[in-house]
Amino acid sequence: MGVGQDGGVEGPIAIEDPHDPRVADYVGLTDPDLRRRVEAGGGFFVAETHLVIRRLLTTRHRVRSVLVTPRELERLADVLDLPDAPVYVASPAVMRAVAGFDIHRGALAAADRFPLSDPVDLLREASRVAVLERVNDHENLGMIFRNAAALGIDAVLLCPECSDPLYRRSVRVSVGHALTVPFTRLEPWPDALGLVRDAGFVLVALTPREDATPITAMEVGGVERIALMLGAEGPGLREESIERADIRVRIPMSRDADSLNVASAAAIAFHALRDRG
Repeated sequence: MGVGQDGGVEGPIAIEDPHDPRVADYVGLTDPDLRRRVEAGGGFFVAETHLVIRRLLTTRHRVRSVLVTPRELERLADVLDLPDAPVYVASPAVMRAVAGFDIHRGALAAADRFPLSDPVDLLREASRVAVLERVNDHENLGMIFRNAAALGIDAVLLCPECSDPLYRRSVRVSVGHALTVPFTRLEPWPDALGLVRDAGFVLVALTPREDATPITAMEVGGVERIALMLGAEGPGLREESIERADIRVRIPMSRDADSLNVASAAAIAFHALRDRG
């Protein structure tokens, strides 16, 4: 379950000191400065919970190490025979001291990031994509990735102001699907929307505007490629982004409701588009 000094495999390694340099990847996970360093290209990300770690181990991401409590070690024992990554075991108290908060689920893993794909390459193999503008709430972003995986979205394109999909909270809320749904950044924004159109996609802007077409009535017969544009919670898409869309659609709602949570709106729209075209 771990790598010994001679390069061979050894069992789980006990961590008793929260300052042990071997668990440096997990230090201060709530520290905003650390988060900004990682999001700026720190080269790795942290996955949390046994469900997310299981999904991580099915991907091509290289796992750097795993840090678990004894209880979670037992729960993950069937997948933690890792030839190239050490498995560290710590008490809940030590893990809390390392991370800076209480890891209720007692399971963390650090893994290497991939370089971001060229949007043109990502679009080449896709037929349904989500394009996100200013979605900077980590939980909303994670839920959008979970919805995308469940409802037929092939890839996610993020404007430069969107949060990091591989931030720990986003990965956790996505139940690991931020690791399986391809994504990249689309810039300069919004001019790079032209790349999406040039790849053969119809740009569909989701907006609450009354003059938009109800999404259930949208005519997309024969359209092979659709890019659904979603804006931040509250302000929605900027007007200059909406102007670049080919179609504007809205989700019909009761009169006493003027908006939906962006992740909820995404799920409804993804489902509406899933088998259309």
